[in-house]
Amino acid sequence: MQSGGGILRQPISVWATAFAAVVAFMGIGLVDPILPSIAQGLKATPSQVSLLFTSYFLVTAVAMLITGWVSSRIGGKRTLLAGLTLVILFAALAGTSTSVAELVGFRAGWGLGNALFVATALAVIVGAASGGAESAIILYEAALGLGISAGPLVGALLGDWNWRAPFFGTATLMAVGFVLIVTLLKAPPKPAAKTSLSAPIRALAHGGLSTTAFTALFYNFAFFTVLAFTPFILNMSPYGIGAVFFGWGVCVALSSVFAAPPLQRKIGSVNVLHLALALLAVFQIGIALSGHAGIIVFTVLSGIPIGLNNTVFTESAMEVSDAPRPVASAGYNFVRWMGGALAPFIATKLGEEIGVAVPYVLGAVCCLVGMAILYARRHHLRVLSKVDEDHTVHDAATVPTY
Repeated sequence: MQSGGGILRQPISVWATAFAAVVAFMGIGLVDPILPSIAQGLKATPSQVSLLFTSYFLVTAVAMLITGWVSSRIGGKRTLLAGLTLVILFAALAGTSTSVAELVGFRAGWGLGNALFVATALAVIVGAASGGAESAIILYEAALGLGISAGPLVGALLGDWNWRAPFFGTATLMAVGFVLIVTLLKAPPKPAAKTSLSAPIRALAHGGLSTTAFTALFYNFAFFTVLAFTPFILNMSPYGIGAVFFGWGVCVALSSVFAAPPLQRKIGSVNVLHLALALLAVFQIGIALSGHAGIIVFTVLSGIPIGLNNTVFTESAMEVSDAPRPVASAGYNFVRWMGGALAPFIATKLGEEIGVAVPYVLGAVCCLVGMAILYARRHHLRVLSKVDEDHTVHDAATVPTY
């Protein structure tokens, strides 16, 4: 870490943004424990319920392309507040749904708000955090891990009472985040130049960014196979599913913050990605071939490579090209969230019609494809070696603070 400030020594505006980010990421895992309950309550099939993820991430992915355009015109703070407003509105409406179609539609609106908030939150945290971009990214990934781990718990606790309650709970927590952003975040200056709508797509012409993004697409397919389909094969109560994915989320958070940075320095970012993708493939095969106890163990353990990937992919996307960070983030997230949009429905449909092991075998194959892309296009990622070396030299010369 840089000596100017540790991960925990941040301005209060950064903590306010990070809190809202935690709640935003809770929305990803929130529905996990209640997927079977939603299917039962709305008389829907697992693949129909999986569209809650598909609509959310499809809209999130496409909306990433406009986040820079919006924030460069109305400013980061207003963009955050606009995103929060949409999440509050559509999360509350989701709780009123009377059919799967309504719920899927409201989750799509939720995804739009999530895109505006999440993409801008990263840029705001990087701009306002002490300790430089690396500390800010680790803090952001810590918020992601905490949100993902807390989401299933909140979903289980509220969902055991009523499957609608988690949606109203999220809307309430996001309203708290809205108040914190309004009162504690000083509006950052608008960018000197306005971002064009085509900027994120043009940024993907860079070989390093496109390599990172398309590898992350296959990784996210594997990631969301675990997240979206596993609740249906656990055959547990909302509390049981929530506990499993809480353990999984803790692994995501801990490996994101405490394992990824030292591994990057020791073996390099690209090698960490190869290692994490290989581990995730092994754990997915473990889920496919195991009985009930093995499914639980391998699901929880899969959080380790997922946490490593989340941090290293995010940092790589920020560093690998010369595009402005918000533009690089938008282009990268547009591609990678497509994996999150495709996986839930495809995996669940395959599990319904062919066999419950098939989605995980496909997820493992996606990890191997990601590794092949990294290897075939490794010359585009050489700049990351220089970034890793710079961090190593810096750490050798300074004492980290926390």
